[in-house]
Amino acid sequence: MPELVSQYPRPPKLELSDETIRVIALGHLLIETTKSIRVLETFHPPTYYFPPESVNQELLDPSRGRATFCEWKGIASYFDIATTEQRINRSIWCYPSPTARFAEIAGWFALYPGQMDGCWVNDEAVTPQAGGFYGGWITSRVQGPFKGDPNHPELV
Repeated sequence: MPELVSQYPRPPKLELSDETIRVIALGHLLIETTKSIRVLETFHPPTYYFPPESVNQELLDPSRGRATFCEWKGIASYFDIATTEQRINRSIWCYPSPTARFAEIAGWFALYPGQMDGCWVNDEAVTPQAGGFYGGWITSRVQGPFKGDPNHPELV
């Protein structure tokens, strides 16, 4: 039975996940894990956060530029994914010191699925959340409408 994102809570909640996650970026395996945390927020598909040991950090380079602020989680730091030939700017982030409510994701990484070569949840290809600003992962498990979808301007 699909999850209705309209029924996700606000403020968001954290949910441990043992789903198999795989992410390819710039032709390299960036993440492969069965340990993640889903952040569930009203009208957003889940954003997945990954423990540092599951991320190929050799591909990460701290981004230059501003940090962002989330009213729930605090200040995010960004990273580029880089090889000697290519770079994806500001494509992955973490909260080094999140608010107390989100302490569980401190130092864990999240990413924009639309900037990756591919993201999979239990071998199902992920559809990125529309809008470029959001890091939601759309699978058959979740049902919209989703914030950022131009077909639902009331949610943009």
